[in-house]
Amino acid sequence: AFSRGKGNEETRMVAAQRPLLIVLAALVGSARPFSVGPARPRVASSRVVMSSVGRDTAVKTVSPPSSATQAAATIVEAAGEAVARGAAAKAPQAAPAPAKQGKKGKKGGRAGPGQPLVIGLSHHTATVEVREKLAVPEAEWNNASAALLAACPAVQEAATLSTCNRFELHLVSADRNAAIREVLAHLSARSGLDEGTLWGNLFMLSGEDAVWHLLRVSSGLDSLVVGEGQILSQVKACFSHATSKGGSAKKVLSRLLNVAVAAGKRVRAETSIAKGAVSISSAASELADMRAEEALGRPFDGASITIVGAGTMSRLLLTHLASKGVRRARLLNRGMERAEALAAQFPDVDVVCETMEALGDALATSDVVFTSTGATHCIVTREGLEGLSAREAGRRLMLVDISVPRNVEVECNAVDGVSAYNVDDLKAVVARNQASRRRSVLEAEALLEGELAAFMSWQRTLDYVPVIGKLQANAESIRAAELAKVSKKLGNLSAKEMEQVERCTKSIVNKLLHSPMAYLRQDQGKQLTTREIVEGLFDL
Repeated sequence: AFSRGKGNEETRMVAAQRPLLIVLAALVGSARPFSVGPARPRVASSRVVMSSVGRDTAVKTVSPPSSATQAAATIVEAAGEAVARGAAAKAPQAAPAPAKQGKKGKKGGRAGPGQPLVIGLSHHTATVEVREKLAVPEAEWNNASAALLAACPAVQEAATLSTCNRFELHLVSADRNAAIREVLAHLSARSGLDEGTLWGNLFMLSGEDAVWHLLRVSSGLDSLVVGEGQILSQVKACFSHATSKGGSAKKVLSRLLNVAVAAGKRVRAETSIAKGAVSISSAASELADMRAEEALGRPFDGASITIVGAGTMSRLLLTHLASKGVRRARLLNRGMERAEALAAQFPDVDVVCETMEALGDALATSDVVFTSTGATHCIVTREGLEGLSAREAGRRLMLVDISVPRNVEVECNAVDGVSAYNVDDLKAVVARNQASRRRSVLEAEALLEGELAAFMSWQRTLDYVPVIGKLQANAESIRAAELAKVSKKLGNLSAKEMEQVERCTKSIVNKLLHSPMAYLRQDQGKQLTTREIVEGLFDL
């Protein structure tokens, strides 16, 4: 009677229970419990492991073990397809809808859920000479990401983070090998660096390691100055740009950047990582204080100081110089309006604002010159220093460059009496503060472990989205087919009454599917028996 579709009451009851019967029948055949197996070490699980063969390097990774949720998804998908085939055999067939394809089609490489991937370099892996060739001004972050997407079909989402100490591309891709090859070729063409040089300076992390890296960056744990707050503002800016109208972040990357910002705030609120932490600008003022006797032959107190540039770094620098007792300084900038606005924030410091035309005189008469401008080239050169006629013979000069790209040529050190320092020289200052913050780093990483687990759990649920879609589609096809069978018997109902019947049947289907779909969205990362999976699926 079941197979022939007789219309008596008993048959209709069996048909109504058909989805549950098929799911249970599929489950009965499984005698062994589903097990996740031992947890994978984070570094070994998802780090992009590079062999030393050459540029056509393969990415080696360990496939994740099956979880109870994955097992349930497999069962639900198989059962749903079986039910759909049964319903399709009895219901009138409509013309199949054309399969949806992405903009790139099957060969576009952008279909399916992708994994986080970060490709970049920082003060840990590359010198400032290499970093400046890849640096991107904040105003161009979205353009750089869009250009990368256009050149790299294997990349689904992209966000650019470029600061004085790091250049990072946070990406999402379903094919890491292809994405790495395409991104390297793109960076080589953009920077003028050959791929061999890039391979020697870039780091590449994927999956869990890529997420862990961004969490540590946002929390200030990966900064040159551990715990500094400026990087959190920069990650927030990255999130803002990437999720704006012209950004290239979608579901996965938007969530990841948002989690990173929230984690950075939480670490600073719940640990003492930021206490006593200094910014790059503070480290620069400390460096000048430490090296004054060596470079100038006199103490830092009372030295004549010039600051070139009126941006955020200069504001922070003035703050720290004022705390050291500096009461007079020259401030050079292209526009007087911005320089005067900055000077107004420091009423206790006599800040003399001048345009960049006064740079030559400042180099000739100052003891210490800090440079922090957005110029993409060196504004202080060896040739320029040697040509300063106003510079007194034997007068010493300290140049502290905290800009990337650099504003001061390294060759300036060859000029008699000149000592030039850049951001890489700040490491000596920072090293003194590392030991006192080790305990705070451990506390911060413990908090980040929880944030990491929560994000990875959410991302794993994306694998079940297609299954949930199939489950909903199959249930809807069964509902429509069963309703079509009795539509003739309901001919005496009005249009309003038929609409109520339609809503009622849809509501029943939605309520029946609620528990299985909620179960699939959870991360069941533990060993479960077949009975426990069934109970979880149907909330029994």
